[in-house]
Amino acid sequence: MFIILRYLSRQLLVSMLAVAGVLLLIFMSGRFIKYLADAAQGKLSADVLFAIMGYRLPGFLELILPLGLFIGILLAYGRMYLESEMTVLFACGMNRFQLIKLTMVSALLVMLVVGAMSLYVSPWGLRQVDEIFSDQSKITEFELLAPGRFQSLRSGERVTYTEGLSSDKREMQNVFIAERDSESGSISVLAAKRGTQLVDPSTGSRFVVLHEGARYQGRPGEMDYRVIEYDAYGIKIAEPDAEAEKTRDEAKPTSELWRSDNPKDRALLQWRISIPLLVPIVALLAIPLSRVNPRQGRFFHLLPAMLIYITYLGLLIASRKSLEKERISEWIGMWWVHGTFLAIALVLMFGPDWRQKRRAARAQN
Repeated sequence: MFIILRYLSRQLLVSMLAVAGVLLLIFMSGRFIKYLADAAQGKLSADVLFAIMGYRLPGFLELILPLGLFIGILLAYGRMYLESEMTVLFACGMNRFQLIKLTMVSALLVMLVVGAMSLYVSPWGLRQVDEIFSDQSKITEFELLAPGRFQSLRSGERVTYTEGLSSDKREMQNVFIAERDSESGSISVLAAKRGTQLVDPSTGSRFVVLHEGARYQGRPGEMDYRVIEYDAYGIKIAEPDAEAEKTRDEAKPTSELWRSDNPKDRALLQWRISIPLLVPIVALLAIPLSRVNPRQGRFFHLLPAMLIYITYLGLLIASRKSLEKERISEWIGMWWVHGTFLAIALVLMFGPDWRQKRRAARAQN
């Protein structure tokens, strides 16, 4: 039996990791592109992108691993049915209960990993991401400059370019700044050989001082441009808006949710418990759904199976929304969804045998 357990576990886990890897790549690529666009717009520093993605990784995995296990069982067992490996195992004395027990070993391992991420690791990662965003909101726009690139900064009305930038970001070489006045429609262009940052000791205000350059101001299409040459020209750096630090609900520790009486917190607590509870139930669902007829093909059963999974997850999300709005009792919560699909799994698993026994009993009578 240990040899069979090792073989089945290897088949399941290899399929699960392959599916989870592809899904993780898709989801993380989309999110990374979003953060990369924010960095290009000057909203984030490029140095923190990989740290943010690393802290967000557990949040992706807690949703991807249950789906990966579900599809992994469908693919692995479906292949074994098509190649008659399951027929051989059943002919050698393995019954359906033993197949369930062997499958649950891998499912419980995945459940423990998902539970740790859902209850502890993922909220901690979101708190770290919130701290990074809070720190980034305190950075002035000139500290987000990258040499050799035109950047539209947070104000949206200013484009800045610097050919070179010192390591401490205090001195710039060959600076170009174009700023548009939205009220008058005029454009002001500043060009200088170098620029430095200056802090007023009395007020704490920060300035960019441009040296050896010129200022051009006027409206596009008109000839009345004003040109001013200067040895030094100061621009006050707008301070970032002071934002009150607040933690998103998903980043709250599970212990805080447990003590809270807020409906949103109670709904989130049930959601975090439901994610690992999802794992063994979808594993039970996948076992009967993986049975295929060799004439149907390997992937024929994937569509109805995915519809069941999507319905399961959709009902959990709907129940969470209803809990937040206090439309259903906390005692009912999301548990009715798990109970319903556990019953469906048992019917799919043992229903054919039960109907066959009923027919045999009727034939004898």
